[in-house]
Amino acid sequence: MSNDHRRLGRELDLFDSDPLVGAGLPLWLPGGAAARHEVESYLYELERRAGYQHVYSPALGKRRMYEMSGHWHNFADDMFPPMRIGDDELVLRPSMCPHHALIFKARGRSYRDLPLRIAELGQMYRAERSGVLGGLSRVRSIALNDAHIFCPEDQASAEVAGVLRLMREAHEALGMGEVSYQLSLRGPGGKYGGDDASWVRSEELLRGALSKAKISYADARGEAAFYGPKIDVLVADPAGRSWAMSTIQIDYHQPERFNLEFAGADGRRHRPVMVHRSLAGSMERLFGHLIEVHAGAFPVWYSPVQLAVLPVGADQDDAASSFAADALAAGLRAESVHDGSIGARIRDAAGRKIPYIGMIGSREAPDGLVALRLRDGRQLDPMPQAEAIALIASIAAARSQELLP
Repeated sequence: MSNDHRRLGRELDLFDSDPLVGAGLPLWLPGGAAARHEVESYLYELERRAGYQHVYSPALGKRRMYEMSGHWHNFADDMFPPMRIGDDELVLRPSMCPHHALIFKARGRSYRDLPLRIAELGQMYRAERSGVLGGLSRVRSIALNDAHIFCPEDQASAEVAGVLRLMREAHEALGMGEVSYQLSLRGPGGKYGGDDASWVRSEELLRGALSKAKISYADARGEAAFYGPKIDVLVADPAGRSWAMSTIQIDYHQPERFNLEFAGADGRRHRPVMVHRSLAGSMERLFGHLIEVHAGAFPVWYSPVQLAVLPVGADQDDAASSFAADALAAGLRAESVHDGSIGARIRDAAGRKIPYIGMIGSREAPDGLVALRLRDGRQLDPMPQAEAIALIASIAAARSQELLP
């Protein structure tokens, strides 16, 4: 498959793997790290503006915490074995929800504090079998765009609706392509926490939010989390396989297990509902999909290198280096390339899917001009270098899928 992310990711120097590190533990190379950092920063700011408070929590926890959350009983087969340190048994976390539940519990909470939206882009680990690992789509080390909303039950529907709106905004900016929605429900014979009444309420809340948002979806029995039903946003890879990318889950189970409470307006103690959500899923699976959707030609705003500056001859080397430095100072990811013939350098930049190539020859250099060549083959007339920087910066700032306004 020409767009297979495993091939493109290596050809474009986005990620790699090494047997000394191990299967399912990808190494993000500078190009992939630059693109990922830009996406992470965007998601962070999107969440901040939507009222989320960001936290950090450790990728380890005591086994006892996962026994309380229900993960140890229901999810142990997917967890790495405990590590004994003195009298403690520490476990690499398979999810962040227990840590976030304890962050909620760390302070007394009032109804005035709610909804409390806690977000983290954190590391977690799954003991996936070797046979199911593949590229970035299925890994053992996962950087998840995660968040948990704690709210009274009567606020849960509005919170789910807000998450659906944020998801759509993020998906559009990322250029994710077509998605489908699935309501993942309990199936027969599975391991599930909580009582039937809470499962029914959770399902009703999710169905209501999907209906109000006019989103078509399919029911999927047996695909729920052990603590509650969920909305899964699915994408398809070139082979036609569907992958869950984003998710929203309603959880009555863990607030009960961790004895989470808030003071209500009536002066009594109440149990919050916990809404789990991820706008874009893990960075690994997200980029596996984005590489394939864009065939490695990312939108300008998260392209690893946005501008390659090529002097036509050695006499323009200083002008090219100066222009690249100005572009870097303006916030662009730019580089100047001097070695090799001009034809070879153009072909290399095109092969790397760089959106803009800035050509500086004997006609451009004396007047501080640059001729932009676009990734799609279009060429612009020479323009002032400051104008070229402003053009590229405006496209990036708008998070446009196009190369020109």
